[in-house]
Amino acid sequence: SRLPADASFLHPTAVLFNGGVFKSELLAERTLTIINSWLAAEGAAAARLLEGADLDLAVARGAAYYGYVRRGQGVRIRGGTARAYYVAVESVMPAVPGMQPPVQALCLAPFGMEEGSEAALPAMEFGLVVGEQVRFRFFGSSVRRQDQVGTLLEEWEPDELQELDEIQTTLPADGRAVGEVVRVRLHARVTEAGTLELEALPHDGPQRWKVEFDVRAGAGD
Repeated sequence: SRLPADASFLHPTAVLFNGGVFKSELLAERTLTIINSWLAAEGAAAARLLEGADLDLAVARGAAYYGYVRRGQGVRIRGGTARAYYVAVESVMPAVPGMQPPVQALCLAPFGMEEGSEAALPAMEFGLVVGEQVRFRFFGSSVRRQDQVGTLLEEWEPDELQELDEIQTTLPADGRAVGEVVRVRLHARVTEAGTLELEALPHDGPQRWKVEFDVRAGAGD
């Protein structure tokens, strides 16, 4: 069935446990009860429990089957991101002493973007500082489901975007001056492992700078 517009999360219709920890009937029942309480609060039908095979071997068998699928065999079950993801971009404006420049949020991965897919941001250029420490701020949203790759938000309601863990890193200068601002285009990809890869491609060279963010754990890497 179609997900209601006011749903706060994706509504599962079935649950399949794996891992030896769920050999405990008490833990399995409690987990399913909590999931169904969330569904009931949004007027959705309860999720049913699927019968699995050997819980101790389920993860290993799943990994082996995934390798089989990667070789073009079997059936692959795809999933999408449960949030839309954004990176903070400082607005271009004259520096004012003691005042932080306004921040915009650039959509890198829309809600439901399939794992293993990628997208180039449309005809947009940004300045990237290399050779010295910089920080990347990320945001997530489970309610802004209409935003597409490249959507640039200048303002938003407090409950629309949640700031996630930031990443602090030093991008190699690769022959450029330390602190140089390089004009780049951005490219985003959601990997099969649940990592959001943000890649910056300069106009005047072959270098590529990449930052990775774990969209499942919500922690930077």
